[in-house]
Amino acid sequence: MVRTPDKQMTIDETGRLAGRGAYLCRDAGCWTLAAERGALGRALAASVPQELREALLAGPDMMTTQGGARGQE
Repeated sequence: MVRTPDKQMTIDETGRLAGRGAYLCRDAGCWTLAAERGALGRALAASVPQELREALLAGPDMMTTQGGARGQE
């Protein structure tokens, strides 16, 4: 997940977007813990919007993978 310079938050599967980033493993348990404990909000120094929190609780399997790990094919 990344907080961009214009203060927007998004899930960045490529790991290449500019901004303040926080990384999670692909394990659904990591995503759930991060969402429930507020770890991403602390790491990104901003509150996580509700729609992104819901996406985190849904887990990484609900996300579309683009370009392989870290944007590499």
